[in-house]
Amino acid sequence: MMLKTIKNKLALSLLPIFILSNLPAVADHVSKNPAEKTAPEKSTSQSFTLDQAIDYALSNNPDLQIATERISQAEAQLGVALSAFYPQVTAKVGYDHSNNPAQVFSMIVAQRDFNANSINNINNPGYRQNFRPEIIGKLSLFRGGQDYQNSKAAELGISAAEFERSSVRNALIEAVTASYYAYLAAQEAHKVAQDSISAIASELKQTKLRYEAGTVLKSDVLSLEVKAAEAQEAQIRAANGIELAKTGIATLLGLSAEQAFTVASTSSTLPEPKLTTSFNDLLELAMTQRPEVKAAANQVDISQRRIKSEQGAYLPKADAYVSYGQNSQSPGFSGSKDNVTAGVSVEMDLFSGLETKNRVSAAERKAAEARETERKTKLAIEQEVKIAFLKLEEALARMRVTEASVRAADEALRLVNEERRAETVTVTRYIESEVARNKAHSNTIAAHYDALSAEAALKKAVGDWK
Repeated sequence: MMLKTIKNKLALSLLPIFILSNLPAVADHVSKNPAEKTAPEKSTSQSFTLDQAIDYALSNNPDLQIATERISQAEAQLGVALSAFYPQVTAKVGYDHSNNPAQVFSMIVAQRDFNANSINNINNPGYRQNFRPEIIGKLSLFRGGQDYQNSKAAELGISAAEFERSSVRNALIEAVTASYYAYLAAQEAHKVAQDSISAIASELKQTKLRYEAGTVLKSDVLSLEVKAAEAQEAQIRAANGIELAKTGIATLLGLSAEQAFTVASTSSTLPEPKLTTSFNDLLELAMTQRPEVKAAANQVDISQRRIKSEQGAYLPKADAYVSYGQNSQSPGFSGSKDNVTAGVSVEMDLFSGLETKNRVSAAERKAAEARETERKTKLAIEQEVKIAFLKLEEALARMRVTEASVRAADEALRLVNEERRAETVTVTRYIESEVARNKAHSNTIAAHYDALSAEAALKKAVGDWK
């Protein structure tokens, strides 16, 4: 359940990841054309590298702040549970006005006004009033262990809130990392698109001159114009991808739409993603350190405490109490008319309409639910680790394949360019080779960033950022 909650809170992080996974499709139509969305940004007050973005998100993301507040709430709940072990002191004032003989006689005695005439008028005492200011102290001596079990459950509640915060932190860092790489990948795709537009525009200009000189066909010009339009469309899509990725980062950082910021590359050389641990070792690590697993086990312990607390209702309850006050016919206080009462009361429910039985049964069912939730959480984490492991393996394999394709595409373009100078290939074939080379470079960039994002997802799956 907690996993589902964390995923719903960070659902927006999927948007830049989706952009990253579709960069190869954008590269099919790479182009270069100035767009308003990618105009040089104005000077900004904030610029974030990856580490700076993570630090800022940890201090400013609303989801993490909410989780922190829940820890404080749990601590307050513990204070409420522990209050049962302290004396309860109450001050109150009562007023009675009656002609009931029994009550009037009680008032006379409590007010220290009893005399011989009080007996003569006992059946017709008339009206009398009584003011009673008093302070009452009460201390719970025994409640079937309910107070103790509730306090222990409250302590576990603090741990549960801390585990929830760790889960949010773990997911937040992964989301910021993936969004950061998605933004950089979108920028690289946009640069490739601009290079393609420049190449097509240059070739189109020369082809038009050749057409006017009668050395090429009109179809060659039209083919290049179609390629130019496709390249411009791809460039627009890439520019929009940059803005979408940046919007995702802003949301994770807790920045409003009015707050300007820039994303800065950490260094000129990207880190190399790697996979050096087996799946079984990663899974064992995840089961050991993922906060969701600890939180689920914590909920099982809390449910057991709740069962014992409800079962305590079958046992007797004992309270000690003391009352100090005065009785008089007029407001005020007089030490000569004060009264003190102290004692101990013991009570036990003999029949509560089956309420206690049903409350215990409900607590037992809650405990069974917590155990199944724990099992479900472990299965979900196992699946998450497996998927992240496979995706990283795939991304690393794609990196190797795309690097080889770049070398092949560069060589193919070189050969086609020589054939073009010898006028043995059409201009369309040259443009196709140019686009293929650009696509290969774009795929390499996308594969590298995909691998970095997959590595971040695996770290999150095993709980590295808890």
